[in-house]
Amino acid sequence: MHDRLSRRGFLGLTAGAALLAGCGTGTASSSSSSSSGGGSGGRLCAVFAGGGATEVLDPHLANLFNEAARAKALYDKLADLGADVSPQPRLAERWEANADFTVWRVTLRQARFHDGRPVRAQDVLASYARITDPGKTFRAKSSLTLIDLPGSRAVGDRTVEFRLKRPFAEFPNVLAAFGAYIVPEGTTDFSKPVGSGPFSFVSWKPGSSVLLKRNPDYWDGAPYIEELEFLIANEESARINALLGGQVEYAHDLSPASARQYEGRVTVVRAPNSAMQAFAMKTDRAPFDDRDLRQALFLLTDRQQLVDAVMPGAGQIGNDLFGKGYLHYAESIPQRTPDLDKAKALIRKAGANGLTIELTTSTAAAGFVEAATVFAGQLRAAGLKATVTSGSKDTYWADILTKGSIASFRSGAMPIETHIAQRLLSASTTNATKWARPEFDALYETAVSARDATDREAAYLKMQQMLHAEGGLLVWGFADWIVATSPKVSGVQAAPANTLDWARFDKVRLG
Repeated sequence: MHDRLSRRGFLGLTAGAALLAGCGTGTASSSSSSSSGGGSGGRLCAVFAGGGATEVLDPHLANLFNEAARAKALYDKLADLGADVSPQPRLAERWEANADFTVWRVTLRQARFHDGRPVRAQDVLASYARITDPGKTFRAKSSLTLIDLPGSRAVGDRTVEFRLKRPFAEFPNVLAAFGAYIVPEGTTDFSKPVGSGPFSFVSWKPGSSVLLKRNPDYWDGAPYIEELEFLIANEESARINALLGGQVEYAHDLSPASARQYEGRVTVVRAPNSAMQAFAMKTDRAPFDDRDLRQALFLLTDRQQLVDAVMPGAGQIGNDLFGKGYLHYAESIPQRTPDLDKAKALIRKAGANGLTIELTTSTAAAGFVEAATVFAGQLRAAGLKATVTSGSKDTYWADILTKGSIASFRSGAMPIETHIAQRLLSASTTNATKWARPEFDALYETAVSARDATDREAAYLKMQQMLHAEGGLLVWGFADWIVATSPKVSGVQAAPANTLDWARFDKVRLG
């Protein structure tokens, strides 16, 4: 790679998105700076990996990172996730619950859609009704089903009274759910989207580019930049070459190797704790229905070796728990360290000495194959046999829910409550470990319904103590999320992916 676009890099860009003439010219003009009331002006071009012709502008269908970033620029949610992945008010000015957390009143701030209409309580209810439509498969649907929508109501234009199907003290997590954006009531066409976000729609070339412009009346202050353009390049080499060549000012998702190679020539932003890295053991079948064997794997794992091999300089070790540094994380549980002798003793106790462990992995996520290869060596050092099987990258995430006994696993940022609800309860639909404990389910219900915050924290601690001692999720590390920008860009935050300050372009300046 070099300062100008290589042929491979150029083709990687043009295959997904031809760079438009305005890109790479993100200098502030005097007219745009003055019109913004002190903003830097100019056009910022951001390049992401994309999904080609399958991409959408419907915020309720957003799934890929570039779709999520575009949705954030165009729309607002009632809440979003802060640096510790706790819910922060956005379109919601405030919220309050009744004594048993079954009714929540949400007061909206004064905000307007891009066409000038005010954001009303009716828009919120209509958006949530659309997301929970039984005939649709919107990602936020599972979070919003907690709400009794027929029993909920608008109290004037700026207050929504949500009635819930059961007590739920963590309801603000629902307001911040991925994809739970507010659209104008009656919206069915998203080819020219109208939201209330910091940028408004200009044009879209499907599978290629989206151009947006500053919303001068944004409730949280007008963006500093005049225009924002999203481009697509699926190859990392194309993204970094476009940044080096000045065609873009922001490149999403870089590898640790690229970050090390080009730091100094570009500005590298690392967001710690953005992606949990793990192996998921199925606790409902042999051989990992044996608690002793699961504990043996916890103890034989050299987490630092895995971090150094898979994400050198861009990650930290885990402690077999999700959400390091997040709200409710059990910091008091001591960090697990390798104890090969004890692991071997537990393997013998389980009658598993010489047992062949088939480890399923895939190219579905970066670093999976490398991590599985290193871990297989650690299994062999403890007296186990190990084989690595590569699954289809297209069906991997669905396959590991039902097949195999141990598989490579990862997760992005979300509240610890959401992680438990989606993956660790007996009835969770994405429970890759098949962990099912009635007493654990009961603790979760205590945590989300307890009136006293101390009782709530005690329940979260007990759940995490159970998982640490005998769960099926071997969390070996947490990866940084890496983006790179032009040196003339300022204001990009080191925030975990899918949180409020990740890919937040309204607070970015050029020049």
